[in-house]
Amino acid sequence: MRRATGHAPGRINLIGEHTDYNDGLVMPVALRLGVTVKAGSRDDGLAHLTTDAAVSPTEASYEVGDERREGTWVDRARGVTSILAQQGVAVGGFNAEITSDLPVGAGLGSSAAFAIALLRALIELFDLPIDEAASVRIAHAAETSFSGARAGLLDQLASVYGRVDEALLIDMRDQATHRVALPPTVELAVIDSGTRHEHATGGYNRRREECEDACRHLGVASLRELEDRPLDAILERLPAPLDRRVRHVVTENARVREAVAALAARDDARLGALLTASHRSLRDDYEVSTPELDRLVELATAAGALGARLVGGGFGGSIIALWNRGDARDLATRVLESYGGNGRLVAVVP
Repeated sequence: MRRATGHAPGRINLIGEHTDYNDGLVMPVALRLGVTVKAGSRDDGLAHLTTDAAVSPTEASYEVGDERREGTWVDRARGVTSILAQQGVAVGGFNAEITSDLPVGAGLGSSAAFAIALLRALIELFDLPIDEAASVRIAHAAETSFSGARAGLLDQLASVYGRVDEALLIDMRDQATHRVALPPTVELAVIDSGTRHEHATGGYNRRREECEDACRHLGVASLRELEDRPLDAILERLPAPLDRRVRHVVTENARVREAVAALAARDDARLGALLTASHRSLRDDYEVSTPELDRLVELATAAGALGARLVGGGFGGSIIALWNRGDARDLATRVLESYGGNGRLVAVVP
């Protein structure tokens, strides 16, 4: 029996939220946490998966070539093998042992990390002619076409190309990338609120539909086309809540550009202010925050964070908080003591 192992990291997005599916700008950073898949070949056509993650079921099987969506995490695996078959790439049966230290549903790209890790294991196991760029597309199609979450490419790109010691500026219009060094004077605490989202069935898809509605109202192919136009005049043409959705996307792209400049100038205070402004926009204009996320941001700011914001799609999940280097772990612990509930410190970056 042949064996192979694939690993992929989760990610945080420093800034640039809900812009990826609008051809916008994003700036993810890879985490040291991730998903590992140990795979072995089988003589039959079954895919048998087991996992130590806090999900249900923890064990499942399906027939490769007869993938049917069932509404569980296993659909990500079904999606991967289904998309491979659609592209004329055949795989046989396999066992997959999945281990993860990345919280599920915390807004840290766990679904993409699983899909990429599985793909990497299958590529090695079956000698598949698939490069990293193709892996991004296949994992994304497994998430969208098969599983039903209308997400952008951010998570897959970050999992494949991201690094733990720098941000990756991605222009989603053409997937052009530029690596941006993180300053040695600050660090980010990733704090899980303990509340969960479900992109495929929740408000995430509705936000994307609202952006598409706004494009139709304005006669543009994507909201990225609006960045050089007077914003007030654009918003006057839109009904609520489309005006607020567009304002977030346009101003968030501007904040990403300002964040790149702040990083280059080592202006930590400015970077922190941009993170907090991003959270306000996600809370008020995009309406994807929750009381728990808002409270964590408020507590982090009160504890001396330079800035803080929700990270990921929202509707639960995690925040990131920017502190002076050496302070993040202790101050995040203080924040969690005040927060109570099921919150926890997930990571300190870098």
